[in-house]
Amino acid sequence: MRKPQGKKGFLKTLIRGGGLPQQAIHEYLHSRPLTVTQHFHKSRHMESEDVILALAALAQSTRLDVFRLLVRHEPDGLPAGDIARELAVPHNTLSSHLGILSRAGLVRSERRSRLIIYRADLDRLREVVTFLLKDCCGGHPGLCAPLIDALSPCCPPKEVAAG
Repeated sequence: MRKPQGKKGFLKTLIRGGGLPQQAIHEYLHSRPLTVTQHFHKSRHMESEDVILALAALAQSTRLDVFRLLVRHEPDGLPAGDIARELAVPHNTLSSHLGILSRAGLVRSERRSRLIIYRADLDRLREVVTFLLKDCCGGHPGLCAPLIDALSPCCPPKEVAAG
């Protein structure tokens, strides 16, 4: 098992698409025990690390394309084969990318019969965006209005056909 060498080495490996085993990620993120006095500060740091992992996973073009495709297919998701065909990505390469997105918490999988359906974790995406914007505007809500408008749902609700 490859073990990351510090934060920079860990993120470089993740960005390059090398992928890391779940255990290596766990060991890296939980390498130091917390004392009671460090808990508040460290928990904010861990939140930062989780966001860094999510952004690093999306910092590669194929993974970004996969994630955006899965967002477009919410809430149904897509089987891996459909994702591979849609993006013209070899199955083994796609598997590696899906693993990295899953470990970053951006993609969930669910077995349905013989298929594994992949879905974007929109709650996780919301958490990442919220973290980035948490301290937005320094207490001046008017400054955030254009940003919030841009983040408003882009799709009108689906109309139900009259029967």
